[in-house]
Amino acid sequence: MNKRKLGNDYEDKACEYLESIGYIILERNFRSKKGEINIIARDGETIVFVEVKYRQSNSFGYAVEAVDYRKQIVIYKVAESYLNYIKKVDVPCRFDVIGFDNGIINHIKNAFGGM
Repeated sequence: MNKRKLGNDYEDKACEYLESIGYIILERNFRSKKGEINIIARDGETIVFVEVKYRQSNSFGYAVEAVDYRKQIVIYKVAESYLNYIKKVDVPCRFDVIGFDNGIINHIKNAFGGM
């Protein structure tokens, strides 16, 4: 299976999980000139930008650890682009990370700084 197909499969699982806990999926794979965000959802009144990572083994660390500072900056900039795109800049936002390690889901709410 190629990496893009595998990534889509894990994003599908992440969306199913998020919907099961009450999130509403707004966008998938939102792209701007700055980069991409895997999932944009709403949790109550909060817009949540979600990065999804997976690992088949923990030889190189846990999946959520792959969202390093540089990746966080990209996600933050794309989130700004999204808010400008929907013309809403004064809404509560949060950044979550969902990691899949050996098939186990790890959801970290508010994983890094907010807007």
